[in-house]
Amino acid sequence: MNETNRILTHFAPAERVPIEVVQRQADSFKQTPLATTLLNSVLNCVFVLNAQRQIVFASRNVEALTEGKTAESLIGLRPGEALGCIHSHLTEAGCGTSEFCRECGAVKAILSSLGGERDVQECHMTRLIRCDEESLDLLVLATPLTHNDEPFSLVSVSDISHEKRRRALERIFFHDVINLAGGADGMLETLKTDAPSDLRGDLEMSHAAVHELLEEVQTQRDLAAAEREELPVSPVPVNSLEALREVISAYQNHPVAEGKWIWMDDNAAPMDFTTDRTLLKRVLGNLIKNALEACQEGQTVTVGCGQEQNQVTFSVHNPSVMPRDVQLQVFKRSFTTKGVGRGLGTYSVKLISEKYLGGAAGFRSVEGQGTTFEIKLPA
Repeated sequence: MNETNRILTHFAPAERVPIEVVQRQADSFKQTPLATTLLNSVLNCVFVLNAQRQIVFASRNVEALTEGKTAESLIGLRPGEALGCIHSHLTEAGCGTSEFCRECGAVKAILSSLGGERDVQECHMTRLIRCDEESLDLLVLATPLTHNDEPFSLVSVSDISHEKRRRALERIFFHDVINLAGGADGMLETLKTDAPSDLRGDLEMSHAAVHELLEEVQTQRDLAAAEREELPVSPVPVNSLEALREVISAYQNHPVAEGKWIWMDDNAAPMDFTTDRTLLKRVLGNLIKNALEACQEGQTVTVGCGQEQNQVTFSVHNPSVMPRDVQLQVFKRSFTTKGVGRGLGTYSVKLISEKYLGGAAGFRSVEGQGTTFEIKLPA
């Protein structure tokens, strides 16, 4: 048998059991209705494979991933054959035995589980669908399973193709737009310095608009990285009052501040501490911008900083009060009172403050007192 394996396979064992044996194993799973009901109720596609990697059970939702093949029709096949992988028919022994299969995350995860180890791998598959090639990115979780004293692999498959494409497009978009906006920002900075006085006002407005665009794109890039747990943190010495003044200065001439005031609290006290300066300013900028948007013309946003025990505190206050239904959802992702496509401001404040700066974010909104958002960071 070992000699046969060396001839027939470039990677995983080649042998299969007869279809009669597979059918017996499949029937034994059908006799445990609770298990099959549970497996059919999960969102991901689920396969149960025998020791030879042949399918003995497939959840009903595999039809969506296999272009309409029924779960029953997959019994006895291997996963690559069920999904239409272009490499599953390169050898007589089928899925898992070609040279290409050495790099297949699905086969690796399944072999690990049949060896007694739970494993998660990504599988980048090219398959043939109606004479056209299609690329699939799958996340495969394989878990050891024993049934009637026989070893099996419980395989959960989720299609992450859209997520992979979105991330690739995000990287390209952020890279290109930041380069273009950064170049325009630098050019306008130079031009407005040397421009005649009659053009300087227009150039300053153009520079402010491009700079705001650059800041917004960088903020969205950082938020996307934060959600993927890929956001780099670069701690440096920071003075709380200086950082706050820089953010106030950036927003005093912002369009959202027109007709409104930003005031530094008289009791604001400077504190020297270590944190990521850029991320801190992003958080404070979001809070100030949100507060300005909540204000009516002529109203004032008050900002402050100080120390509370072993923490540095920052506060941003506006005189408006949030309705209770808004308060209950204020830190939720995509919740917004500002229209479709908004709603990441306070969510990103909490995410970055707590997960990356090691602090805490909170708020209070009281009738007659207004709304105050506060972040506390390690001193």
